[in-house]
Amino acid sequence: MHHNNQKKIAVINDFSGFGRCSIAVALPIISILKVQCCPLPTSIFSNHTGFKSFFFDDYTEKMNPYINEWKKLGLQFEGISTGFLGSKEQIKIVIDFFKAFKTKDNIVIVDPVMGDYGKTYSTYTAQMCEEMKKLIAYADILTPNVTEACILTDIPYKEKFHLSEYQMMAEKLCEKGPQKVVISGIVQGEFIANYCYEKGSKPHIIRSHRVGTQRSGTGDIFAAIISADAVNGVPFEKSVRKASKFVKKCILKSIEMDIPLTDGVCFEEVLHSLK
Repeated sequence: MHHNNQKKIAVINDFSGFGRCSIAVALPIISILKVQCCPLPTSIFSNHTGFKSFFFDDYTEKMNPYINEWKKLGLQFEGISTGFLGSKEQIKIVIDFFKAFKTKDNIVIVDPVMGDYGKTYSTYTAQMCEEMKKLIAYADILTPNVTEACILTDIPYKEKFHLSEYQMMAEKLCEKGPQKVVISGIVQGEFIANYCYEKGSKPHIIRSHRVGTQRSGTGDIFAAIISADAVNGVPFEKSVRKASKFVKKCILKSIEMDIPLTDGVCFEEVLHSLK
């Protein structure tokens, strides 16, 4: 059985039926970039938590039996990508997954979904933040926003940092394991910027004009492009530029179509342009 003839990425994240985020976004984006996406759900939502009401099923107990079937099949992954993790138990399961499936050749991309606007998400405990610090040691590529970069480096959050401070954060994060870090969502007046740092290379600031307000799922789109590009050998800075440009295009289309903020971005309308 040749299960490993095509490039594959294991995507460990939650599944939302509506609202365009996490697995529902990663799957089509990774697929159009010619990589097979293999989801491992951490929980199931009817629609994401940004809505007033939602159905939720915790998948923690089912994750190990699910993973065991992949082991039986002898699956090998060129990439492993992780997103929102709901508990310290789930973070431990993911660390075990890395131990079982990480090789010297594959690439681990961790999007440490922990908080935004200077605060951790309500589900995140201090204990989970400590576990997440252990998890990022396995990452090759890390994609935190400013808040998450602060939490992971124990640097107090503030509205504005100097570029030298972003460099210090990125260096601190790389000391923990990753070779490449992109700190996203840096607000600079009318621009939004990503700080792109690669061990041993000159850092790059990638800016684009801010459009609209933040929507659910844009971070998932960004991480999915970074993941598929990494597996496809696209240079990191080029990939960050491509992901930023595509997210902006998605937001503009969503404004044009008057899509409610809760419903994420209508990336389907522009997906064909992502090659």
